[in-house]
Amino acid sequence: MNRKTGSLVAAVLMIAIVPARAQWLNYPTPGIPRLPDGKPNLTAPAPKTADGKPDLSGIWHSDPQNSKYFGDVAVGFRAGEFPIQPWAEELAKKRTAGFQQKERPDANCIPIGVPQYYDLGGPFKIIQEPGLVVILYEPFGAFRQIFLDGRPLPKDPNPTWMGYSVGRLEADTLVIETIGFNGKKWLDQGGHPATDALRTTERFRRLDFGHLDIQFTVDDPKAYTKPWTLSLPQLLYADYEILEFVCNENEKDLKHMVDK
Repeated sequence: MNRKTGSLVAAVLMIAIVPARAQWLNYPTPGIPRLPDGKPNLTAPAPKTADGKPDLSGIWHSDPQNSKYFGDVAVGFRAGEFPIQPWAEELAKKRTAGFQQKERPDANCIPIGVPQYYDLGGPFKIIQEPGLVVILYEPFGAFRQIFLDGRPLPKDPNPTWMGYSVGRLEADTLVIETIGFNGKKWLDQGGHPATDALRTTERFRRLDFGHLDIQFTVDDPKAYTKPWTLSLPQLLYADYEILEFVCNENEKDLKHMVDK
């Protein structure tokens, strides 16, 4: 599969996710400020929890005007400035050209992970409780637990696709640190790799009621020469609920994907 075909697959996946909204009853989300015409007021002030902390709760999806990294995380860098090691760059080129297509996580119905989830267009739901934030990703039915109870990151974690996350509040920003990845994930559809040394830092800041800013930093010394950061703006998905997404059911794609 070449870059053009990979982009087509991504577009089809996004199209398959977006119409899901029509499958749910048009039930207004409680607690959302409204304009006189009844539409959500997305520029209303950002909400706070009962104890005055930033409230990130809600269903979010990427801003289509600013989504550009799903296919290639290096697209925002000037030529020669993306801090990738030679072996990782060569691997990404082979994957983009169509090699190892049968190893693609999404082709095997494996969660694509972050940062892809934040630039896909498919919704994710943040559930915020004292000491814990849970994120439910509709595509591929993945989830994460971010512990805010002061526990440290595990010293010898069992490697996973989504990693192990702890978080803390810095003023109005939720900072999430994650380790324990299995080294098999692709950072984008173009095949930029991540290793088991990957450590990610996410900074969630709710700008107002309907806009969430995510700064996503990749620190993987085995694959990249220095940490690098993506800006991934999100929009509130009002009057919606996430739905079941079972990729393995009636899967028909993998048999058509042929490695070059």
